[in-house]
Amino acid sequence: MNIYIGNLEYGVTEDELRNAFGEFGEVSSASIITDKFTGRSKGFGFVEMPNDAEASAAIDALNDSDLNGRSIKVNQARPREERPSRPRY
Repeated sequence: MNIYIGNLEYGVTEDELRNAFGEFGEVSSASIITDKFTGRSKGFGFVEMPNDAEASAAIDALNDSDLNGRSIKVNQARPREERPSRPRY
């Protein structure tokens, strides 16, 4: 299951995400989304967990919990909506 984590403190690392979710089961990947120009965290990320039961337990336990001083939002990631393409000049 792909899990969305929002309201992350900008200093949170992928290893910290992996460790937090690893308490509930196997984490196959963890990523923090960064600005492509500045490299700075955008304050959200994703964790992939292969076992849905473990992923659901992690979502239930970690949603609205504290990570590095911020109350994080955790839920199942929804597919990204197609955005209309912008014309390139």
